[in-house]
Amino acid sequence: MPTCLAAGFKTTPYWWEAARPEATPQLPLPERVDVAIVGSGYCGLSAAIELSAAGRSVVVLDAGELGIGASTRSGGMVTGGQKFVVSGALKSHTPARRQRILEDAKASLDHIEELIARHCLDADYVRCGRLIAAHTPAYYARLQAWAQLLGTHAPGSIELVPRAQLHHEIGSERFYGGLLVTNYGGLHPAKYHRALRNLARSHGANLVSNTPVLCVERRTGDFLVATKRGRIAARSVFVATNGYSTAAEPFLKSRVIGAASYIIATEPLPSDLTRKLSPRARMFSDTKRSLSYFRLSPDGTRVIFGGRATARELDEERAATGLFRQMRQIWPELDAFGVSHCWRGNFGMTYDHVPHMGTHDGVHYAVGCNGSGVTMMTYLGHQTALKILGRQNRPCAFDVDKFPKVPIAWARSWTVPAVTSYYLFRDWVDGRLAAWSR
Repeated sequence: MPTCLAAGFKTTPYWWEAARPEATPQLPLPERVDVAIVGSGYCGLSAAIELSAAGRSVVVLDAGELGIGASTRSGGMVTGGQKFVVSGALKSHTPARRQRILEDAKASLDHIEELIARHCLDADYVRCGRLIAAHTPAYYARLQAWAQLLGTHAPGSIELVPRAQLHHEIGSERFYGGLLVTNYGGLHPAKYHRALRNLARSHGANLVSNTPVLCVERRTGDFLVATKRGRIAARSVFVATNGYSTAAEPFLKSRVIGAASYIIATEPLPSDLTRKLSPRARMFSDTKRSLSYFRLSPDGTRVIFGGRATARELDEERAATGLFRQMRQIWPELDAFGVSHCWRGNFGMTYDHVPHMGTHDGVHYAVGCNGSGVTMMTYLGHQTALKILGRQNRPCAFDVDKFPKVPIAWARSWTVPAVTSYYLFRDWVDGRLAAWSR
C-alpha cells in the first residue's frame, strides 16, 4: 500500500461519513404520474421539489441508491459564471448571448442561496469566496482580463490578489497571484443532497432507488417509462442523468461525455495548520488546463483536494498517490499526513463547454455542467420544472435548439485520455517555463 495512505483508508467519499446515499424500500411503482424524472441528483431533485410543490404527481427514478452519483461525490463548491469565462466557452458567442449566459449563471447562484435559506437546508453552506490561483505569471495576466468580464456581471465581488498579497488568502508559495470571487461559497454535498431529498418528499414526490430505466417510449399524448421493475405512464419525462447518461435518452450519448474526476481527503489536521494553509477558509482552484480544486472540509479539520493524477483511469489507491503528490507541491507541510479517503465521480462535458437544457422528441433533459454542477444543476432542474409548468418568465439562456455533438463521441474511451494527456503536458511545460523565469 502506498505510504501516503492512512490506516483505514477508504475508497468511498469522505462526505458519506455524514450522509450516505439512500436505498428506498422496493414498493410497487405508481402506474401513472404527471412527471417521471430519471436521475436523483441535484438536478432531478430540484425539479421534483418545484413540480410537487405545484401539485404535480412526481416520481424520481435512479438506477442505484439515491445520491450515489456525482452529486455526493463533488468538491461541494458553489459558483456562478466563472467557469464559462475561464474555459473560454463564451468566445464563440455574440455579446448579447454572452451577457445572457452570465446573467443566468449569476441567477443560478442567487437561486441556490435563496433555496437553502428559505428552507433552512442543513447543508453547511458558507459564502466564503473562491480564489482562482494563477499557476504561472502569464496566467495572472489572464486573470486580469477575466476579472473585467466577470466584474461587469457581479460588481463588487471580484478582487485581484497580487502575489505579494497572496499569503493573506493561502499559505503557499506555489502561485503568482489570484482572482478572488467573494460571493462564491461551499457546502457539504452529501448533506445538501439529503436535505433536497427530504424537501422533495415533504412536497409529496416519490423517490425510488435501484430502478434502472431501460427506455422511454413515446405514445400519443404521453410516455411509457420502462424500468427493470415495471412500467410507468407519464405525461412528461425529464432526463437528468448528466455524466451518467445512457439508455434513458440515447440522444444525449453523443452530446455529453462522462469524464472521471478524483478527490482525496486528508486525515484530520491540527487546527493551527489548517489556519495556516487556508487563513480565510476559501474555496480554491488553479488555472491549469487540467485544473486542481481544493478546500478545507466544512468543519475545518481536513483538506479536500480534487483533479486528475494522470490521463488514464486509475484505481483509487493509485489516484490518491498522484493527487497527494500534487497537493504537496502546494502545501509541503502535508507530507507528514496521510490520505483517509479517495473517490471518483463522473462530470458531464459538452463540446461547447456550456450546459444544455431542452427537449428531444418531447422528452426534457438538462445536462453538461462541465464541472460546476452544484449550482448549475440545481438551477437547471428548477428551470426545467418551470418550463414544464409553463411558469418561466423567459427562456433560460441554456435552453437552445443547437446542441452540438461531441466529435467521435463513440471513441470516448481513448479521446478523453488523449485530451487529458495534452492538457497535462501543456501544464507541465507552463510550469517549467515559470520555474526558469524566476
